[in-house]
Amino acid sequence: MARFPTLFLALLIASPALYATFVTHQLDLQTGLLRLLIAVPVAAVMLALFRLVTRDYGKDDERKKEPSESDGDEEPLRAEAVAGEPFPQRRAEDAQ
Repeated sequence: MARFPTLFLALLIASPALYATFVTHQLDLQTGLLRLLIAVPVAAVMLALFRLVTRDYGKDDERKKEPSESDGDEEPLRAEAVAGEPFPQRRAEDAQ
């Protein structure tokens, strides 16, 4: 929970309260620091959810690079998708 990105995000979340505490003196010190203290676990949860969503990103690329455990003599499967008739090609003379 005390990782640098977590603390940075907590500072970013609590920056309006810290600004109001230390610069404009509209909040007292206890309130500003309490808001920073509340922002730390909120930032930790937000970053944990982000890491959870993005943890498998790019793993398929690593699996493709690894050689398969089969003989290796097999030709890879190739497929072609065809959807309807192809568009007729237009020549410059047809446009006039």
